[in-house]
Amino acid sequence: MGKVEGGMKCVKYLLFIFNFIFWLMGSLVLAVGLWLRLEQDTVALLGSDGAPENFFIGVYILIVAGGLVMLVGFFGCCGAVRESQCLLGSFFACLLIIFGAEVAAGVFGFLNKDKIIQDIQTFYKESAKDTTSNNTVIVSSYHRVLNCCGTTSTQLTQCPNIPPDTMDCESAIEEFFNSKLFIIGYVGIGIAGVMIIGMIFSMVLCCAIRNSREVI
Repeated sequence: MGKVEGGMKCVKYLLFIFNFIFWLMGSLVLAVGLWLRLEQDTVALLGSDGAPENFFIGVYILIVAGGLVMLVGFFGCCGAVRESQCLLGSFFACLLIIFGAEVAAGVFGFLNKDKIIQDIQTFYKESAKDTTSNNTVIVSSYHRVLNCCGTTSTQLTQCPNIPPDTMDCESAIEEFFNSKLFIIGYVGIGIAGVMIIGMIFSMVLCCAIRNSREVI
């Protein structure tokens, strides 16, 4: 079996190092996804029955992507070390599929970002109108976590004794979840950039292995 030599051997080790970093990035993405899903403040705001689930859908996509990136990074390391065209080809195909899924999820998230925030704002306003004990707990959770009270139209009547610099909950919800959604977006963009580099490296090494075997 032909072995790659010279510059291609350098590509081989670069691909191995890249895949190890890629595996570490998958671990980081998985950790960020789990943090966003299990964070106490987020769970307090969206963990109750009837709360919008759109935000958590994006978080679940992030968790699955992190797990897949870890798995693909492992197979990429094996393919580089063993100089296996099959493993490298599978690595490239997996990266391409994950990349396509991430682009689709990113476009969906970008187009629906405002709707996700509006759904949460609507949930808060409907909970504030209903004075049952369960909804009172939900509204109190929003006030405590976001340090806000009422909406732009009800703040003066609903919260007459609050400090003058207290935000209304509609603005606080928008600020809080925008920051979380930006984390998801930035992590996704970072993974996509690394994936493109990985696909280039894997194809260069795969072609070099095939050419070396044809010469032999």
